[in-house]
Amino acid sequence: MLFESFNYGQQSFENRIAMAPMTRSRTSQPGDVPNDMMATYYKQRANAGLIITEGAPISAVGRGYSMTPGIYTQAHIDGWKKVTEAVHSAGSKVFIQLWHVGRRSHETIAGEQPVSASAVKDPDQVFGPLPEGGFGMVETGMPRALSEQDIQDTIADFVQAAKNAMEAGFDGVEIHAAHGYLIDQFMRMASNQRTDQYGGCQENRMRFMLETVEAVAKEIGSDKVAIRVSPHVIEGYAEEDPEIIQLTLKALAKLAPMNLAYVHFSENISRYVEAPESFRQQVREVYPNPIMVAGKLTKETAQQLLDKQYADLVAFGTPYVTNPDLVQRFKNDWPLTEFDADARLTLYGGNDKGYIDYPEYQQAQIKTQAQPA
Repeated sequence: MLFESFNYGQQSFENRIAMAPMTRSRTSQPGDVPNDMMATYYKQRANAGLIITEGAPISAVGRGYSMTPGIYTQAHIDGWKKVTEAVHSAGSKVFIQLWHVGRRSHETIAGEQPVSASAVKDPDQVFGPLPEGGFGMVETGMPRALSEQDIQDTIADFVQAAKNAMEAGFDGVEIHAAHGYLIDQFMRMASNQRTDQYGGCQENRMRFMLETVEAVAKEIGSDKVAIRVSPHVIEGYAEEDPEIIQLTLKALAKLAPMNLAYVHFSENISRYVEAPESFRQQVREVYPNPIMVAGKLTKETAQQLLDKQYADLVAFGTPYVTNPDLVQRFKNDWPLTEFDADARLTLYGGNDKGYIDYPEYQQAQIKTQAQPA
């Protein structure tokens, strides 16, 4: 099933394999504009049925990592057109991940005080400018709580970003509601201490997420909208949320009638607990529409998820960093290039080294055979 096509609504993917979103921080400056090097990077990996881009901030205040490509200026739109044209020319589809980091930022990155559901901070670091110059990991700032008007303005920013994505030629958008970022901050008890309609009970804490998805779907069509969640990941928080699993299942039941392109579960990264099979069964009971799973999958474990109908699509992150021809390697049982310490060092920022210089398997074999004994 990994290599079978997948069709849902107006979407059609050549296979069930997706390239998961991964921050790479390779934009052109000033303005954090997508560039030719990024277009090459994504085109090299367009053997996936679907590519999901790295997170693209929907606004300046939504930015939490330096040198990430935005989707809120005309220059961003024009830059992303290079990427979508490159991916489409190689026969794949591409969604952009719409990103607002919330409190996981610093004023030197966002240009103003970070925002969140509440004025609550946990120890956390993000990639930004260092006081002594250059870039590295910096401690996040204390956020201010969004007002109800701020919330409506932020939803409008998501909608505008989705419209911009359509202008840039994307096949759809994936709303980032995972990994301790803004929407996730509204859903979790520790970061949401509001007493208005966006805080308190579970229904209120999922309200911002549901209103955002509904507004974006109304603007560009629900089959062009996906959402990423991570209920089993504890990233950006001091401790687990005792209600996040129950809240997620309730939210999925409310999302089901919207007929989204897919719901994307991010798992097994940062601090996490493993998703039990009982959770996958509960998800299927309330959510009959397309599901994607990502998180340290292998070809074998991905196939098992498809066989058990727990997932319809499976996403691979770091294997795609070092194996641009991942689908062909899977098909032919060719060995994978390991995501090693050197690859990790070039993950964020830099030039084409560790970005677009990884050879396909057959190219590597030819090069090896051509070397003198």
